[in-house]
Amino acid sequence: MGSRKKKFLWGAGMLLLVLLITCGGSFAAEAAEAAAEGGKIVFTLQMGIVMAALGLAILLFIFEWVRVDVVGIIMMVLLPIVGVVSPKEAISGLASNAVVSIIAVIIIGAGLDKTGCMNVLARKILQMAGESESRIMTLISATVAFISSFMQNIGAAALFMPAAIRIGKQTGIPVSRILMPMGFCAIIGGTITLVGASPTILLNDLILQSNDLGLLGVQVEPLGLFTQTPIGIALVSCAIIYFILLGRFILPKGGGDDDSASLLPTDIADTYQEVAAAYEVKVPDSFSTTSLEDLHVRANYHSSVVGIFTPSTSSKNFAPTKDESIKAGDVLAVVGNEDHIKELCDKLSLEFLGDLNIFAEDYSPNNAGVIEGIVTPRSELVGKTLAEVQFRKTNHLVPVVICTGGACTFGDLSDHVLQPGDAVLLFGQWKNFHAINKKKTFTFTTAIEGEIMREEKATTAVIWLAVAIGLVLGFEPVTAMLGIPMKLSLSVCLLTGALGMVLTNVLSIDEAYQSVDWMTIFLLAGLIPLGLAFQKTGAAEWIATTIINAIGVVPNIVFLLVVGLLTSFFTLVVSNVGATVLLVPLCMSMAVQAGSDPRITAMVVALAASNTFVLPTHQVNALIMRPGGYRTTDYARAGFGMTILFLIVLIGMLYLFY
Repeated sequence: MGSRKKKFLWGAGMLLLVLLITCGGSFAAEAAEAAAEGGKIVFTLQMGIVMAALGLAILLFIFEWVRVDVVGIIMMVLLPIVGVVSPKEAISGLASNAVVSIIAVIIIGAGLDKTGCMNVLARKILQMAGESESRIMTLISATVAFISSFMQNIGAAALFMPAAIRIGKQTGIPVSRILMPMGFCAIIGGTITLVGASPTILLNDLILQSNDLGLLGVQVEPLGLFTQTPIGIALVSCAIIYFILLGRFILPKGGGDDDSASLLPTDIADTYQEVAAAYEVKVPDSFSTTSLEDLHVRANYHSSVVGIFTPSTSSKNFAPTKDESIKAGDVLAVVGNEDHIKELCDKLSLEFLGDLNIFAEDYSPNNAGVIEGIVTPRSELVGKTLAEVQFRKTNHLVPVVICTGGACTFGDLSDHVLQPGDAVLLFGQWKNFHAINKKKTFTFTTAIEGEIMREEKATTAVIWLAVAIGLVLGFEPVTAMLGIPMKLSLSVCLLTGALGMVLTNVLSIDEAYQSVDWMTIFLLAGLIPLGLAFQKTGAAEWIATTIINAIGVVPNIVFLLVVGLLTSFFTLVVSNVGATVLLVPLCMSMAVQAGSDPRITAMVVALAASNTFVLPTHQVNALIMRPGGYRTTDYARAGFGMTILFLIVLIGMLYLFY
């Protein structure tokens, strides 16, 4: 974007801010003079300032003049300066129950990922879905929606996000095409049961509060645990169908953490062009047993056998030596150029199977790759051959190419006497690269992408997850049974699980800190005081009352649609809890006046509070924004249609079944 255009946009934004504040003040003065005795809500200057701040935030989101977390910090600084919140309230988001809960859930998710639990989950999904983008998206989204139906949607999304990212890397599907459907379904999943989201959890309390105060003139029956379940299931199903049919048009085609599917790191791809990818080759039944050396795969076809699967024993050899026997029925994993490997198959009468299948998970980008290592002067390899030190058996890595003096060889690498400065291109699993890195045998020219998994801690990680969920669901009922009723906030329950993982060495404290996406945290922390300002100044109530009064007497279905639209707007700019607390009593009262059912109206408000897809203001949308590489316009493009579909399905289900 050119500097002139930037200045114009900044000027337009500032002009809009001034106009909004000025018009707000003028409108407030006129409204104050015209207000009747009936206690009408008067539009004030503070309301105008809050709306101007919202307009500025939206402009910053859309035009991306600054990063989204900086937008949050701007709100924390701007709102107390203009006097609509106190300084303490401006930074209250950093200590809010929601933000602390998100930090804790991310740490718990990192612990599950570090111990390989998410690998198991990803494996199960891939077994069922294969590499079909639509099936993978459907399974992930449906699973997260189900989990979200009985726990907080942000928790479900944060726990499942590592698995979704791993699946994207393993299949080559851009993670940006997986995370947004997953995030939207995590939000919608909260509508399936009464305990799935904060708005529905609050709903019965608000209904009982209205009954106790006698504000409605009628007693409204509370909702049951599964009263809205048919609506929630319909919403999730339609969301999945929406992305299956329109995903190719509305989702970004790349971005996020979806690493390139290329086997070689970009930095060295030009040097080793012939090492393109890994493929599988099957040894036919007519093949006579021979040694790997007798095939001359390296010398004749510039390829390397990096794995052998033996069906009779279901065993895999991840670093076969040249003396390894090749038998009929074996499946070989071969690294090299596709044309060379096909030529190898033709000449040796082998069957070319194509991309990895049996070795797909073992050699996925999550678990394995290629790295160039430079022999150091103090390396144990100096003056020795790879065969002398039994390199493959000792380190479980396969040398693919050796370059010395500017010349590279694919031939018999085991007899090459290594010297300082020699470059060895190695293929293997990341855990083995981490192990050899500790020996200082090589200086690696690119980073080791994998991480050391603590699979022995998997059970411990699952136990602490169970402890956290148990506290969320069972602490209050258990203490009540014991006659000492106590309450724990969601954040304390989840922090217990996160702290447990640190204390039992599932994660180090540094790894826990590093796992948290602080960009997301500051974005949410800045949006919370903006929502608070809307409620504190009365701007939210003024907008709601003005719209409800303006529609007058309308058919019941139209009234419910207006309530849904109003709630959908408020949940974008105010927290879904704030929108629910504000609108449930107001809309129930309006429903009685309009001759509509206040119970159904209250349910519409609670469900429509989950209709928040157009902006990254919802906690889940903010959570997936950075990992998915999303921009505000991506949410607008996908979220606009989802918002309309949500309202259509919601109102349609109410009309048909309620």
